[in-house]
Amino acid sequence: MNFLAGAFKPPCKISISLADGGARKKVPLKKENGQSVMVPLFHSQENIVGEVIIEPLYGKKVEHNGVKIELLGQIELYFDRGNFYDFTSLVRELDVPGDLYERKTYPFEFSTVEMPYESYNGVNIRLRYVLKVTISRNFVPNIVEYLDFVMEVGIEDCLHIEFEYSKSKYHLKDVIIGKIYFLLVRIKIKNMELEIRRRESTGSGTNTYVETETLAKFELMDGAPVRGESIPIRLFLSPYELTPTYRNINNKFSVKYFLNLVLVDDEDRRYFKQQEFQLYRLLENP
Repeated sequence: MNFLAGAFKPPCKISISLADGGARKKVPLKKENGQSVMVPLFHSQENIVGEVIIEPLYGKKVEHNGVKIELLGQIELYFDRGNFYDFTSLVRELDVPGDLYERKTYPFEFSTVEMPYESYNGVNIRLRYVLKVTISRNFVPNIVEYLDFVMEVGIEDCLHIEFEYSKSKYHLKDVIIGKIYFLLVRIKIKNMELEIRRRESTGSGTNTYVETETLAKFELMDGAPVRGESIPIRLFLSPYELTPTYRNINNKFSVKYFLNLVLVDDEDRRYFKQQEFQLYRLLENP
């Protein structure tokens, strides 16, 4: 049995390292076994640069049909575990077919990669990004190594806005008064809308069902804002069919309200900033 186990043991060790691995921020990522590991954090449009090191085990020769590294963005449904849908797939060929007798280093680079979605680990679905190195071989299984990383999609370096409201709790006939400040603007905004959204959640745990409804929508701005500009908000709540906020009533349901700011650029890309606010019913004199 030990002989058979050794026969199928990979004849080399593969390691993937990033050029800025020591300085890059790391965040926890929960693996399939429930354990969390620290992995590098990237943002969309960043360069992913590093090197792959292949080191044959002592006395081993590695015959191969080529070496490649892939950058993959994948979606996995847990009821179909093991089958991945690739929404991003980039390949760099590292080596032509041949033999490896000693340690060899392969540099790689994926420049300004468009990664449109944030990493996500949910109850029923996983969206992940991974670097995958494959040593292709004949008649025996390929040798594969992975490096997971986490993607955060944001516009912090292009657009920085702040909400300012007089309070966080309002009665059903109240008026929301506030301002939106543009602290940094590096994208061309053509219009901006404000929405009132109601989020209703029922059930608990894995049986939670969430429904979001847009109750109101109106345009705040038509045209491009500039740095330092502020836009006043004066929103009357009485015209809308609102209810008080409900928080985990008898562990059965919750109802929450949000102000959702939607910005649209000149390429029709949409950016969002959301703020929860609480509603209560004001007692009226009989």
